[in-house]
Amino acid sequence: MTIRIAVTLLLAALAAPAAAQSDDAYTPARAIVADIGKIVTPNGVQETFEVTLGGTRQVVNVRGADRDNPILIFVHGGPGAVEMPFAWAFQRPWEDVFTIVQYDQRGAGRSYPLNDPGALAPTMTPDRYRDDAIELIELLKKRYAKRKVVLMGHSWGSIIGLSVAVKRPDLLYAYVGVGQGIDFRAGEKAGMAWTRAKALAAGDKEAVAAIDALAPYPAGDFTIAKADGWRKYAIPYGSLVYNKPDLEYYFQTPRLSPEYTAADIQAWGKGSEFSVTTLWPRLADISFAKVGKMDVPIVFLLGRHDYTVPSPVAAGWFAKVKAPSKTLVWLEHSAHMPMVEQPGLFFAALLRDVLPLTKDMKETK
Repeated sequence: MTIRIAVTLLLAALAAPAAAQSDDAYTPARAIVADIGKIVTPNGVQETFEVTLGGTRQVVNVRGADRDNPILIFVHGGPGAVEMPFAWAFQRPWEDVFTIVQYDQRGAGRSYPLNDPGALAPTMTPDRYRDDAIELIELLKKRYAKRKVVLMGHSWGSIIGLSVAVKRPDLLYAYVGVGQGIDFRAGEKAGMAWTRAKALAAGDKEAVAAIDALAPYPAGDFTIAKADGWRKYAIPYGSLVYNKPDLEYYFQTPRLSPEYTAADIQAWGKGSEFSVTTLWPRLADISFAKVGKMDVPIVFLLGRHDYTVPSPVAAGWFAKVKAPSKTLVWLEHSAHMPMVEQPGLFFAALLRDVLPLTKDMKETK
């Protein structure tokens, strides 16, 4: 969910639900959610299937009220922080106007137990994730007879998504960035500075000292321990979810997901730890700072208070980049999770600023 949202806290939150579900006590509640969310329209689509992307088995979920609607692919964050099990809580309105695709990336969520981690680890590079997404787009275009898709990247997924938009703009009607990452080291620096200022203003000497002790990070070694070292202080100040430091209930959302069983949640926890540990050191020098021109419309939906992946860094890049069209929407009472924090305004932005970009559709039927 970020480039990593407080890894230690996230994994702790994951572990508790997995243990609690050992007796599958939430089955009746999941059945209720599944029934409410069931797609019943004549031309609707609701399916989950496996695909092979870059030689790796991965799980894909597709939902929509009308398969003639444009496809929107949601690229989840992390690394390893799948959003398929959260989607039931915010995605349903989108499905009336888009066909929504969620997929668990290599090494993550339901895809994690499908592949040997030892063989997978060397393949886990930013370029491979980008190319997985491109393969998935090509596959979905054929499966659903589409010419192009909308690609939405959230947090770590925004790195994948923007990379796809740079390499293969011909595949996309638009690229939508949420919690958009632009430059890893610059983002870490901005987030640490914001957190330190908050701690200083609150008189939290322990937090100030702990953040100072991380130096020279984000320069030098790029370790997940140091990334965790400041985020655990940032989250209580609202860097992840605005004005809501207690995230326990948010992390319980997958308990009620019709797409995730108790075993899937256990796999999610293991995959999240595996993904972030393996991938994080390989992310240090990712930067789009020198990308000055895009060949696809771009829409950024940014939480004003996002300092998990600091929104000012994304906004600064957005102001300079040239594109066929570009729209920046500020979600004023959100941080890193605007689709959850302000779901109505987020959906309104999709209707107003994204859907019209697909209206010249000439599908392959």
